[in-house]
Amino acid sequence: MDELDWVRVRELEVAVRIWHPDAPRTLVAWHGLARHGGDFAAFARTLGPDWRVLAPDTPGRGLSSWSLYPEHDYLYAHYMTIAATVLDHFGLERVPWVGTSMGGLLGMRLAADPITADRIDRLVLNDVGPELDPDGLADLAGYFGVPHRFSRFSELAAELRRHYAGFGIEDQAAWRRLALESARRLPDGSWTYHYDPRIGEQFVHDTPRDTWADWQAIRCPLMVVRGADSPLLRAETIEAMRRAQPELVSLEAPGCGHAPMLDRPEQVWPIADFLGRPRHRQLPGTAEGAPTWWQRGLRWLKGDGTG
Repeated sequence: MDELDWVRVRELEVAVRIWHPDAPRTLVAWHGLARHGGDFAAFARTLGPDWRVLAPDTPGRGLSSWSLYPEHDYLYAHYMTIAATVLDHFGLERVPWVGTSMGGLLGMRLAADPITADRIDRLVLNDVGPELDPDGLADLAGYFGVPHRFSRFSELAAELRRHYAGFGIEDQAAWRRLALESARRLPDGSWTYHYDPRIGEQFVHDTPRDTWADWQAIRCPLMVVRGADSPLLRAETIEAMRRAQPELVSLEAPGCGHAPMLDRPEQVWPIADFLGRPRHRQLPGTAEGAPTWWQRGLRWLKGDGTG
């Protein structure tokens, strides 16, 4: 990151990681359940210097405060308050939102709520939607609902590679960075993950809601990225999402499960193309005709002279 800022929400301090702080355009990138804003480093660099990327660490994760009242603070309703406070802190009336997993569901709620809907200019969901596979969701809740302790750092690094295989990370240096940015040493010298182990209580205390109603209520341009091997977001769910929102733009990321890391051109450039479209002319992602600039770029990368 290029800068780090802090936003106060009651007794909690929220860290906001910033890339390209002087860029002319701004977007918010919000991470998944047990991750932090640092996951968007490669995304921000690939998106380029025209975009200021603000990536908050949700309380209980990364550099932000841990809550003394998880049953009240580790809930979507409170995350919405935090998000609105972050937007106010940076003077943002309306902003594009890119959300991975939990961050995408948070963006959905903001875009569907009459109080905050006008603040979301357009919404990109990364491997999440209004319907999630119940078995995959149960696996996620079970994994993060218990503490994890490792005697050696190498054990934590190996477990990260196993559990986060769905990120689709191919670079060994990226795996090392992920381990370094995900570890916390315990007083007895052992290792655990960076987050508050009580974040999993969200699955117990949060109030269920009709997320399909949220989805249908959204009026901003929409895009969804799905990992081709996702255990959470089914391909048929994308089609149901499109029936409710016919102008939905979709992208499938091969070699990824839950959730694509958004760390390579073939994942970031389509998002950049979506972000750059005139808001009143959202076009289907599969429209025929001349290739977009990112499609031409991908052909060039692959050595296809027809780009």
